[in-house]
Amino acid sequence: MSVVEVTRPKLSPARMRPRDVMRVGAVGLRTRPLRAFLSALGIAIGIAAMVGVVGLSSSSGAELDRTLSALGTNLLTVSSGTTLMGEAAQMPKEAEAMIERIGPVQAVSSIGRMGDVKVYRSEEIPEAQTGGISTYAARLDLPATVGATLRNGTWLNPATERYPAAVLGSSAAQRLGVGSASPDTQVVVGGIRFTVIGILNPVALATDLDSGVLVGWPVAESRLGFDGHPTTLYTRSDEARLEAVRQVLAGTANPEAPNEVDVSRPSDALAAKQATSQAFANLLLGVGAVALLVGGVGVANTMVISVLERRSEIGLRRSLGATRGQIRTQFLAESLLLSALGGGGGILLGTGVTMGYALYSGWPSVVPAWATLGGLAATLVIGAAAGLYPAIRASRLSPTEALSAP
Repeated sequence: MSVVEVTRPKLSPARMRPRDVMRVGAVGLRTRPLRAFLSALGIAIGIAAMVGVVGLSSSSGAELDRTLSALGTNLLTVSSGTTLMGEAAQMPKEAEAMIERIGPVQAVSSIGRMGDVKVYRSEEIPEAQTGGISTYAARLDLPATVGATLRNGTWLNPATERYPAAVLGSSAAQRLGVGSASPDTQVVVGGIRFTVIGILNPVALATDLDSGVLVGWPVAESRLGFDGHPTTLYTRSDEARLEAVRQVLAGTANPEAPNEVDVSRPSDALAAKQATSQAFANLLLGVGAVALLVGGVGVANTMVISVLERRSEIGLRRSLGATRGQIRTQFLAESLLLSALGGGGGILLGTGVTMGYALYSGWPSVVPAWATLGGLAATLVIGAAAGLYPAIRASRLSPTEALSAP
């Protein structure tokens, strides 16, 4: 009688499909929702800070581009500087006419500051309370040259420039308590009552006008003692030849002393301001990265505690045939899910903050795609790094050791 030896086929462990990995990875999140929420919150705060900072910085940059596109970057400012002795220099009266002869120059306008002429709301205001308001004689084509617009009222015209009529800058109107222009609204300029006929909106490329009171050139000479010398000239030139014009402006405005003339480009100041804001945004981005790192530490701590609390579950799964790789995959998937939930919430929160603030400020809302994708990628990297050690630790537990744990 012969004995037949039966060879049993070697069984390989079942492979987990992606859907199964997601399902077992979500077990810990479903059974401990409060802990999962608090851990994901740390990730969400970090991602929201990073996306919000990038979004607000991009929205601010888009607003600057829109402003410069509307106002133009071809405005140059020519102002009186100082003499070699440190005294205030004076441009000749013919400076404006001489600059107009430069070929690429498309428009020229000017103002003349009257330092001794003070502005008050009424004669009852103490003399020392000037409110930091300056008085300027202004040309009629000033708004078109600098891109100024009126909040209400009208600008000076050939008739009103010869009479006591004034246009207030936006800040000057606020300091004087003038809400709107009307024939009954008057301010005291150099001891003379001037009727307020208009109020300007803020002028982005000529901010000095915001805190000024502008009167006609003729009335300034006849009633306020203005000497007729311009203190600041504004020029619009062909964009392609702007630098060439810039190089000859000082010598043209004051041929006898070009070193006493300062030439600047207001749009450069706006760009520098934006660069400063960008540097501050980078600092806040670093703060967001630190918050994200702290959130990752929180996830790692949660996963370590989860492994300790679920040793019996790990032992049962191992005794039923789960491999170390499957246990490792389960806890790594749980960490990734936890981080992804926090990252998704942070992206929504950061995008919402950006859109809300941009809407409030009147900016275009811009959230770069790389910021959202980068934020999501960062959460997955943090989740993988935070869950790697707990996952390895869980996979190394033997079934007997895990089942015998209290």
